[in-house]
Amino acid sequence: MKRRTTVISAIAAVALLGAGTATAVAVSDDDQPSGSTVRVTDDGVSDARENANEAKGAKIKAEDAIAAALKHTSGVAAGADLDSDDGRLVWDVDVIGAGSTWHHVEVDPGTGKVLGSHVEKDDDGDDDDGDDAAEAARVADALKNASTSASDAARAGAAKGTVTSVDADDDGSVRVWEVETTSADGTQHDWHVDLRSGAVTVDRSSSSDSDDD
Repeated sequence: MKRRTTVISAIAAVALLGAGTATAVAVSDDDQPSGSTVRVTDDGVSDARENANEAKGAKIKAEDAIAAALKHTSGVAAGADLDSDDGRLVWDVDVIGAGSTWHHVEVDPGTGKVLGSHVEKDDDGDDDDGDDAAEAARVADALKNASTSASDAARAGAAKGTVTSVDADDDGSVRVWEVETTSADGTQHDWHVDLRSGAVTVDRSSSSDSDDD
């Protein structure tokens, strides 16, 4: 489950009389991210090198980013992904809050500070529709009754490498956490962490697991 919806800010254009130019002023939501302290090189490098740079740049672990997000937004954590946007690195934590609403909380991977948050919108700019709310409620119920949380899954996956993604597998019934790890050379591997037992197994559905033991 990797939800990556960006809310586009409104733009106000202010004409400068006499100068013949106009200045565009971005008006953002109060909770929009203010900027990460971590920058990584993602131009002119291989995918493996980019992966390695991102994993190395994240001083804050996945479980700590999740804890920071839950302190900011109450609910149940459904996932956390380390993302780079034009070299700006952030932890994007999914939290299902009151009313089965998806919240995206961005956490600075260098300091652990919450940079901002927003509620996921549909294509019309409205809050999630009934189908998404029903899905969120189903996932939240499964996770609330689970013995293994997103933070637990991140800690379990850390034994296999640097955790760069933790997501609840919502394809049908939610039974495992999908965890992605990155090794020092940038190789990525996918794992399953059981919601009940916390056992870690190779994700056989991913072709990237061919070299895993």
